[in-house]
Amino acid sequence: MSKPLISTEHARLALEARWPGVSAFSPLVEGEESRAFRFERGGQDFVLRINRELGGFAKDDLVQRLFGDQLPIPQIMQIGQLEDGLAFCISRMVPGTTLQALPADRLTPALQPVAALLDSIASVDVGALEGFGPFDAQGRARFARWSAFVAGIGGTAHYDWSRAGVESIAPWLEQVLALSNTCPDTRQLVHGDFGSNNVLFAEGRITGVIDWSEAMVGDGLYDVANILFWRTWLDCMEQQATFFEANRPTWLARRDLLRCYQLRIGLDLIYQCALAGDCPMLDWARRRCGEVADF
Repeated sequence: MSKPLISTEHARLALEARWPGVSAFSPLVEGEESRAFRFERGGQDFVLRINRELGGFAKDDLVQRLFGDQLPIPQIMQIGQLEDGLAFCISRMVPGTTLQALPADRLTPALQPVAALLDSIASVDVGALEGFGPFDAQGRARFARWSAFVAGIGGTAHYDWSRAGVESIAPWLEQVLALSNTCPDTRQLVHGDFGSNNVLFAEGRITGVIDWSEAMVGDGLYDVANILFWRTWLDCMEQQATFFEANRPTWLARRDLLRCYQLRIGLDLIYQCALAGDCPMLDWARRRCGEVADF
């Protein structure tokens, strides 16, 4: 999904109509799908994000309400829709730099806190959420088993591979389907897009985990697999993966399971890139799936 086209001035005026007294309004480094701005009000710092759809912000709000007392999730102040149909989310601003934006020589102090945070995310009680796989803003996921979510990449209910028109992926799909039978039906919180521009670090600690739009109920090892899959694309992922190999050997012991999860992540990326016509990323994802499958 492309970012909404909205000017800084338009965003400021839309915010002022809801929260008068805004000052120091300015753009922030943005995610893949949202425009982001920082501002001050009443001596406090906040973030305004604007997206085409409300669903991701509603999930952020749900996750923050359920787990914000256990995980470093910025407080959501307000979500809603603007007059032109765009969705907005106002949250408290937390200090820190994303792992992706940290210089390589400053990543090392973040690696242990990142590993500890993954343990914390996987340890929260998800009893308020239903089902397995991605859940909606009401906390309901559509799959009866985690293994069914994993195998769903090869089904027709959620993926129309004929429409995507991607060739030579059958061996990877076959691996995922075969290995999905070994996936544990574990009920843990999964961020779903962890490890790069959604994790903030400052002064030796993780200060925030943002953008829970891809959050799921399932095996927490899926977040580890995401870092392993993207390790050749981003240096912050490579450093995390290397740290896990040296310090979390039990996480990497299930090689077949991690290969299954990485291929599922890669196949989903291939599908989305094919539909969007993103040929460079599509080519990279295909190469990466080939590397994972042969490992």
